[in-house]
Amino acid sequence: MKNLLIVFSVFLIAISSIGCAQNQVEFFDEDALLQHLQKLSSDEFEGRKTGEKGNEKGRKYIISQFEKLKVKPLGTNFEHEFNFSRRDVTYIGKNVLAKFEGTKFPDSYIVISAHHDHLGISKDGKIYNGADDDASGISALFAFAEYLSKNSPRHSVILAAFDAEEMGLQGSKYFVDKTKNLDIKVNINMDMISRSKKDELYVVGTRYNENLQDVISKFQNPTTTKLSQGHDGSDGKQDWTYSSDHGPFHRSKIPFLYFGNEDHPAYHKITDDFDDITPEFYKNSVKIILSVFIDIDNMDY
Repeated sequence: MKNLLIVFSVFLIAISSIGCAQNQVEFFDEDALLQHLQKLSSDEFEGRKTGEKGNEKGRKYIISQFEKLKVKPLGTNFEHEFNFSRRDVTYIGKNVLAKFEGTKFPDSYIVISAHHDHLGISKDGKIYNGADDDASGISALFAFAEYLSKNSPRHSVILAAFDAEEMGLQGSKYFVDKTKNLDIKVNINMDMISRSKKDELYVVGTRYNENLQDVISKFQNPTTTKLSQGHDGSDGKQDWTYSSDHGPFHRSKIPFLYFGNEDHPAYHKITDDFDDITPEFYKNSVKIILSVFIDIDNMDY
């Protein structure tokens, strides 16, 4: 009997360990996460500037990864084209949008976003690879796609790779305008999440929504990376409320959480390269954001 109790105790510990592992969100390939970031921020993509060949290559890469995971597009195609004018020049941008059907709330949406464009090539031929800004967010979208392919969400989820963020948030503006008929509960936006010497990730948006404030205040961080609230106009720091693609959602009164790190010397410089990211921070950032998403998806709203 004693031996039987020992075996049973070991079994319970094993089951508990499995549960802990799941709570730590180990549902994506960490090596693949880094490989995607390295690929997208390589010279091959020529800085991914809107309207240029590198941007097109970036979109094709995103679509190829979605297709490998058997992710379905939003609508009939992954690419959603839009036009906009800037400094008397007309541009064509293309968002890449994927969808997962919700099992309990199929008509309610959570939009998880990052921008796939960057600054292109300088006048003297140097490439702005934009590893942190925002190949890091796009590569994180693949981690979300991997997770959602194995774990169906309760709410419907749109994975949005927005174009023309660097030209005034044009892709997200277009998306928000064209989806007014959708019941979007929250936008989770990722921009610059792979580089932090302080090992600190910021989340912005909780001051504007009680439900999201409650989620973050009760959040059980599965990593050693610090998650801080701020940069929201309430703490004397730079206000990030409208700094990236979450801005148009906020203007349309859609709750948002923006995850990012503080500016570093390579921000909008040719030195924003893969070699200078902080890999453990990046992997932890994605675990944190994915864990927050799970908490939100578990809400009945």
